[in-house]
Amino acid sequence: MGVLSEFYEDLQPDQRFELGSKTFDADYIKGFAAKYDPQSFHMDEEAAKKSHFGALCASGWQTISSWMRLYVDTNLADRAAREKNGEVLTELGVSPGIEQIKWMRPVYVGDEITYSQTIMSKRPLNSRPGWGLVMSMCEGVNQDGEMVLSFVSKSMVQTRV
Repeated sequence: MGVLSEFYEDLQPDQRFELGSKTFDADYIKGFAAKYDPQSFHMDEEAAKKSHFGALCASGWQTISSWMRLYVDTNLADRAAREKNGEVLTELGVSPGIEQIKWMRPVYVGDEITYSQTIMSKRPLNSRPGWGLVMSMCEGVNQDGEMVLSFVSKSMVQTRV
């Protein structure tokens, strides 16, 4: 089940969507860093040991992009299953953005991060009939149950009417 498969009326506060997990290995961390965030503590083990992180760690942006990859994959799989079952699919809405990004702790080599999305609130969009705005708390938790990432996401979701 995914947010992008649900109609606005079907989404309720506190409804939680599990998006899956991603293990961060050294190649994954370094590959992302080389393209998008080439800081020494993301690219070089020895330099990372001397940094305030003490070991190679993922870019915060990588932790968010990994959340997004699983969010998209979860929703595409759910939409495909619903389409196969003959269900009516919602139109895909846009996202007015994310806010309140918090990186609580570093993600190190070998960490497995489990991602989720929980509906916080929703409201109809009077300026756009047929659509509502859904606010969600998005989180990443490591294998020890420690929160490593959170942010608030906004999504426009189609109504049934």
